[in-house]
Amino acid sequence: MDSIDLEVLKTSAAWVAAGHRAELVTVIKTWGSSPRPIGATLAICDDGRVVGSVSGGCIEDDLIARVREQGITRSAPEVVSYGITADEAHRFGLPCGGTIELAIEPLGAHSRIAELLDMLEQRQLVERRLDLRSGAVALSHTGVGNVLELREGRELVTQHGPRWRLLIIGAGQLSRFLAQIATAMDYHVTVCDPREEYRAGWQVDGVQLVHAMPDDLVLEMRLDHRSAVVALTHDPKLDDLALMEALRSDAFYVGAIGSRLNNAKRRERLQLFDVTEAQLDKLHGPIGLYIGSKTPAEIAISILAEMTAVKNGVPAALQVKHAASPEAPSTPDAPNACVVT
Repeated sequence: MDSIDLEVLKTSAAWVAAGHRAELVTVIKTWGSSPRPIGATLAICDDGRVVGSVSGGCIEDDLIARVREQGITRSAPEVVSYGITADEAHRFGLPCGGTIELAIEPLGAHSRIAELLDMLEQRQLVERRLDLRSGAVALSHTGVGNVLELREGRELVTQHGPRWRLLIIGAGQLSRFLAQIATAMDYHVTVCDPREEYRAGWQVDGVQLVHAMPDDLVLEMRLDHRSAVVALTHDPKLDDLALMEALRSDAFYVGAIGSRLNNAKRRERLQLFDVTEAQLDKLHGPIGLYIGSKTPAEIAISILAEMTAVKNGVPAALQVKHAASPEAPSTPDAPNACVVT
């Protein structure tokens, strides 16, 4: 889970830069069945505009109504709770008597949101510490830790990581759907294909299309634990060398399309490049979770479902892999038929 939604930070920074008053709202604690997880955020502008979400919509409505009636008057952060009583749970749409505790922070230059965004742009992992009494903010580099921590009720500590990255090897129909959905999930997507005939006419808004050898690009990108690589060309000359470098990197997910037979042959070839067994164990293939996918759009969802499960630490025992799917492919290696099985 991303610690803080990037769109919320960017939008709130723009509001402040334009001279608006704004507040950043963060879910810091939940009880019962709450609609949004700890760390979820929302920003609200003095004109009632909002971005992000901290509930199913009812708490947002209350926050907007208060701003429109009273304006933004807070001068220091405040912790507020919704849903403590049964009546409030019903009023705000919190299921099963759930309760949400929020930190509401008035924003300004002292909030250092623009500085935080600059650090994230440089792919730094940043800890932001908010003094809940004074509103003072401190930023520092950090290692992987808790998304959010409330220290002694006095300091709200949130961890902000750089954007998740996805490198797709191959510019085809499936990669188009994969890139579109991944972009909507806030991945920074790069598509690499040295073949001119595949690049011609290929375009997805917000996605970088690169003419380079995939293995060179893998090295150039310096893949980290917030990076994923998906090979979709069916061409060993393009896929194998890139997969070799990706498996040696810190990428959290490396996957390749193809049948069970092709996957077995791929693993044999990669061993000839001195890829170790431990590195090969990181390779997802046949790629994706089993959801009965047939069309390119469904296959893209299957791939991203598996990526999401790995990213969120879902145990492998709870994932139904395509490799274990009950249905054998009728045309294992056809580019447009059962390409993930």
